[in-house]
Amino acid sequence: MQLTSSFFTQGGEIPARFSCEGENVSPEFSWKEVPQQTKAFALIVHDPDAPRPGGFTHWVIYNIPGDKGSVGPEVPKEETIPGVGMQGKNDKGEFGYTGPCPPSGKHRYFTRLFALDSKLSIEPGATHETLTNAMKGHILAQTELMGTYEKRGKKAA
Repeated sequence: MQLTSSFFTQGGEIPARFSCEGENVSPEFSWKEVPQQTKAFALIVHDPDAPRPGGFTHWVIYNIPGDKGSVGPEVPKEETIPGVGMQGKNDKGEFGYTGPCPPSGKHRYFTRLFALDSKLSIEPGATHETLTNAMKGHILAQTELMGTYEKRGKKAA
């Protein structure tokens, strides 16, 4: 499986538009070369460099239909988006995407896509941990795209 974004490349810088310094909207992601038996996808955006145990999860979206090959930009911050999927809560405790906003330095943001053999029986609002547990035994394939971000407005001291 291959995961890409039209807004940044592997290891590249995430545009400010998708951060707390910009519009704080989600970027577009697309994928290809998925297993034929895929019934659903899950996508997680996580910052392992955040200064808290376990890092910081920026987005949890799941039960994306298995016949979809992308999630468009600016996904509404709602529990369920028809034709797109269900959203969990990020580590700010909010539904949907929240952009990069590192307190200091350059952080890495890993977007991980999982192809699943079934839709998951979890309600909207799942946390990263709840989703990870629900996916156990259902992952057919996974891939990731890593982007970086460093605040531009005020450099850390």
